[in-house]
Amino acid sequence: MRAMFLAMALGLGSVTTASSTQDIADFATQEAEAANVPGMNYAWVIDGAIESGEYGVTAYQGETQVTEDSTFIIGSVSKSFTALAIMQFVEAGLIKLDAPVETYLDELADSPSADITIRQYLSHTSGFSTKQGNETQADFSVEMAALERRIAAIAQQTPAYPAGSKWEYSNTNYQILGRVIEVLSGQSYADYVQERIFTPAGMDDTYAFAGEAAKSTVQGHLPWFGSRRSSEEYLPGLGTVPQGGIVSSAEDLARYMALMMNGEDDLISAASKTEMMTPANDMSPDYGFGWFLNTEKGVVFHSGASPGFEALATMVPAEKKGVAVLVNAGSGIGLGDTSHLRSGLSAKAIGLDYEGTGVGLAGKSTFYLVVLTPFIFLACMIWAWRKREAIRAKAGIAGLFSIWFPLLMMGVLAWSVFSFVPSAFGAPLSAIRVFVPDMVIAMVAMAVLGLVWAVMRIGIFYTKKPS
Repeated sequence: MRAMFLAMALGLGSVTTASSTQDIADFATQEAEAANVPGMNYAWVIDGAIESGEYGVTAYQGETQVTEDSTFIIGSVSKSFTALAIMQFVEAGLIKLDAPVETYLDELADSPSADITIRQYLSHTSGFSTKQGNETQADFSVEMAALERRIAAIAQQTPAYPAGSKWEYSNTNYQILGRVIEVLSGQSYADYVQERIFTPAGMDDTYAFAGEAAKSTVQGHLPWFGSRRSSEEYLPGLGTVPQGGIVSSAEDLARYMALMMNGEDDLISAASKTEMMTPANDMSPDYGFGWFLNTEKGVVFHSGASPGFEALATMVPAEKKGVAVLVNAGSGIGLGDTSHLRSGLSAKAIGLDYEGTGVGLAGKSTFYLVVLTPFIFLACMIWAWRKREAIRAKAGIAGLFSIWFPLLMMGVLAWSVFSFVPSAFGAPLSAIRVFVPDMVIAMVAMAVLGLVWAVMRIGIFYTKKPS
């Protein structure tokens, strides 16, 4: 999941010339089909003028077409709205960016995170790790006090690093900021952003998730062994809404980005907008408040991933250009990846250089290898049983080595699946399973069956008949 946050940083370059509307539509169709995406909508804004396009259906193998006002869960693009709400409090004199969070949240007073500042939470320099932030990805509770309960749990945690010592993306930061918004406003997070951001911005199709999907929300889809299956059981929990539970349409996001780039005082002052899109501190050169930054090329962006949905919002503030791409499919590993679709379409719409080529043979080969390996181990177990007398006949050091070495290798394989992979992704395996269930099922089957095969051979060897 860590790669999802940085998808744009590697692919988009300098500003060139935007493609024609037909070229954009053709690219969207071609790449959506290649990625097996059921549906998407996208919109771009250039100097205040908005255009949009749609592709596909709201549900896999369904007939209802995606329209310009179809809404999608936008994942971590939601963080920019949480940051904007915090800036509204800053401008009202109710928050100081460099004040410790315990000033505003009694729930964190005397906790290990009490002295972390609002700026450090906004910029992901709080010390909370990616893994700590992803531990709640499988929490889908819709009880009204879910966010409050989550903050009470965070109060018992110690950040992985000293505050301000390094940058590391963590959903925990924006859960805490969401609770600050609730306490200072006396409203739920959903009610506050609706009243103070979405309504005045004219974002009529946008809302913060509040327990059930609106009728206009399309269905999300998870990768499933080269196909897709519904992700309806994984709708956002209320404790995670400030980090990634806002629902919107591409046109609404384009309207929002136009406000962020207009140089005017409206939702917040022009100066505060600039501050949000400027490096937050020395430890955060590529992140402002709720936005990733490519300062060299003047690009501001954020990707988003919720189970069954992916999003990308990109701006070039100096050119007053922005684009949003929303899809109702999560990326698979090796198959069904949507990053090329989202990044390439964004580049075409607002005229950015893009050199991405999509998932290559190596990625697809990895997927097929992991999926096929459990069947290989099953075949090996059948072979071992049929050749049990040959296994029992092994002798000497070479024989013992051939019996015990596979167990060592299968132990390493199991460690890779249950420890290394979660560490590399910055999320527990239970959270990864929510996004890529097919791959996790295959990896667990591979690790377990590999160990069973190795132990079976040892059992066969040591149950030989006495001579």
